Amino acid sequence: MKALEAVQWGMIGVGDVTRKKSAPSFNKIEHSRLVAVAGRTPGKAKAYAAQNGIDRWFEDPMDLIADPEVNAVYIATPPGSHMEYALKVIEAGKPVYIEKPMARTYRECMIINEAAEKNGVPVFVAYYRRSLEYFLKVKEILDSGSLGQILTLHTDQHFPARPDDFNRDQLPWRVIPEISGGGYFHDMGCHTLDIIFYLFGDPLSVKGSKANLGKLYGPEDTITAELTLPGRHEYDAPVLMTGNWSFVVPEARAKDRVYVTGDRGSLLFSIFSFEPVILEIGGEQKTIGTEQPLHIQMPHIRSIVAELRGAGRCPSTGMSASVTSRVMEEVVK
Repeated sequence: MKALEAVQWGMIGVGDVTRKKSAPSFNKIEHSRLVAVAGRTPGKAKAYAAQNGIDRWFEDPMDLIADPEVNAVYIATPPGSHMEYALKVIEAGKPVYIEKPMARTYRECMIINEAAEKNGVPVFVAYYRRSLEYFLKVKEILDSGSLGQILTLHTDQHFPARPDDFNRDQLPWRVIPEISGGGYFHDMGCHTLDIIFYLFGDPLSVKGSKANLGKLYGPEDTITAELTLPGRHEYDAPVLMTGNWSFVVPEARAKDRVYVTGDRGSLLFSIFSFEPVILEIGGEQKTIGTEQPLHIQMPHIRSIVAELRGAGRCPSTGMSASVTSRVMEEVVK
């Protein structure tokens, strides 16, 4: 599509994810502005617009998509409506930025991608870790070859149950598959898998197991996975990855780590806590800290604006995001 001079964003959904993580970025990035918001809950979009100095608001998202002042749309709703809205945005010939996971299923992701290709419209997905300095530093270390031949890759993502998980009469939407596509693995594990694929490449094979140990909700709460990843250099052997996720551990047993072992050193980093990266080579340990941006999606949104203006590339597309959705399905099938 033709490069945009300025990106005039419309945002569908005005929930918590937008208030600090994403929406403020649209007006802080050069050549970018949030001009309209929409939400189906009566009065919510109007209140959000008034609170944030946004020009226009709609209670029907389709009216926002049709607004001639809007030339790009951010879909910040739960995954159950992602495909519906994305297809309408693509039909209108406008670029679309979709919250993660891209959709409830891999098939829904591919329907979006097929429509985008047919209409020549770009699709971006909010796997914003690909744009953060923290993970770019991890990538720089891996790219340097200082770890030598990668021997193992393991991740632990262990989190306690949330208070809302115990409310059987009103469970959070994230554990209602009709809305979210799955459970917390679908909501949080996708970030882990996506950034690992960014660092190492798309998996060559996938195996997994699942269980529901807490019995708090329908979807699985405990998952293990075995993946084979491509070697990072053409002469490297494939990398064997193991991972486990639990969303019902006691608070004292919480973990968030990725551990990479090479024949010359090791690397330890986190996905959600942003604990300092620990690099060990030859028995010497180095701790590397980075500062997170106030609005965590801002570097990622900046890359989208740059691409839409013909001046850069966003590292997370509909095609890369669909790989993450496919792998999640293969792990828990």
